[in-house]
Amino acid sequence: MLARLQALPLIVALMGLSALAMYMPAVYAVVAHEWDAARAFFYSGTIFLTLTAMISMATANYAPQRHARNYLLALLSAMSVLPLMLAVPFWESIGNTTFLNAYFEMVSSLTTTGATVFDDPGRLIGTEHLWRAQVGWMGGFLMWVSAVAILAPLNLGGFEVLGPATNSNAAGLSQIVRIADASVRLQRYAVMLFPIYTGLTIALWVALLIAGDRPLVALCHAMSTLATSGISPVGGTAHAGSGLGGEVMIFVFFAFALSRRTFAGDVASHSRRRMLSDPEIQMGLFFAVAVPGLLFVRHWVGALEVETATLLGEGAQAFWGGMFTVVSFLTTTGFESAHWETARSWSGLQTPGLILLGLAMIGGGVATTAGGVKLLRVYVLVRHGQRELERLVHPSSIGGSGGQARFLRREGAYVAWIFFMLFAIAIAVVMLALALTGLDFESALVLTIAALSTTGPLAGVAADTPLSYAVLPEAAKLILAATMVLGRLETLAIIALLNPEFWRS
Repeated sequence: MLARLQALPLIVALMGLSALAMYMPAVYAVVAHEWDAARAFFYSGTIFLTLTAMISMATANYAPQRHARNYLLALLSAMSVLPLMLAVPFWESIGNTTFLNAYFEMVSSLTTTGATVFDDPGRLIGTEHLWRAQVGWMGGFLMWVSAVAILAPLNLGGFEVLGPATNSNAAGLSQIVRIADASVRLQRYAVMLFPIYTGLTIALWVALLIAGDRPLVALCHAMSTLATSGISPVGGTAHAGSGLGGEVMIFVFFAFALSRRTFAGDVASHSRRRMLSDPEIQMGLFFAVAVPGLLFVRHWVGALEVETATLLGEGAQAFWGGMFTVVSFLTTTGFESAHWETARSWSGLQTPGLILLGLAMIGGGVATTAGGVKLLRVYVLVRHGQRELERLVHPSSIGGSGGQARFLRREGAYVAWIFFMLFAIAIAVVMLALALTGLDFESALVLTIAALSTTGPLAGVAADTPLSYAVLPEAAKLILAATMVLGRLETLAIIALLNPEFWRS
């Protein structure tokens, strides 16, 4: 396998970076006097760093052909194999859990899913919470870079619906970088995006500290927001000390998961327009206002059935709780507002979790850390539906020449519909696999969508009774781990790897 894999340097580089990253929780553990955890992370980091150096020396003269499709295979291998290494210090630090649970936790973190088998946050110490959030943060940055350096040249990850002019100029690099091989693109994009990603994380961390969060909680929530992993050492933002102020700060940073233009604009001159003209931003704002608005209005529609005080303050809390939670699950982060229960009781709906399931399936923007179907694909399907309705009225009309349509492929709606069908088929297949392990229909549905959309916290809010990953059979955990990787890389990317041309090249 390694002989055939032509992107071995990428995997070795990720191993080295992961080993170095283990020293950060080790340092924190020393400061926090968590000595067992400090030893676990320090020794693991040292051992894996030594192993990485040995592999690097052994493959120093290895000169593979550097094609983007080979790096796609390396990315798939990294998402599924690298968590085995990341799980070692986590497993050693906890000491009273199975390695499968540790592996599941690391796959969940690296794919920015945020599903956890530890229902009680108090089960883990601060060092272990920091490692979960840090792995999720690294996974988010990996997807940031890979989306524009690997998926974009292959017309995957949502770029398949864009027109050639927009797609070829994605992320604002010079022509030399656009025609360079994947390794050069990875290096250039990593250098370009890392200061932005780190700077945004630090800015949110400081803002949450000012709002009243403890340093560890603020850092984990900042990392989880930028990576859309939803990992929290206190069970979510509703239990944080920053309160409403912290939720407002996090809400602002959700914007970076709605559109890539919020952090890396395209170079084409037509792309440097107002931010509000971006179709993904428009779709995100629509859902952010329309869904909480409907929940808010539902209070008066069902006034004869629901007895709730119509105080102005309670109404404002309900609207904010709905808007924050809606955008959180739309970006596949999964943070729940402290006022979400107020929004639920205000609306009078028995199962508002179904709304969150739908939002998570839609997902965030292309080339962001969010999962799901992606807003751009939904926008393309909406525009196609509008066009078909126009043709019913004016059969001889010519459309698609104005507005955003000029930046989309002519077959964009067709490709988006294919992806949507593949997503639906994946849901059916995974649900069937989970049903064979003994899960009922509702549990299988919620857990499947949570894994495919990389929104792990859905399990706790979407079903009538909160679901627990801890009580799942081992087979179900392995199925969900594979589903998280599938959801993170998307079905089109996996199918591209099955193309016979890939193996002939």
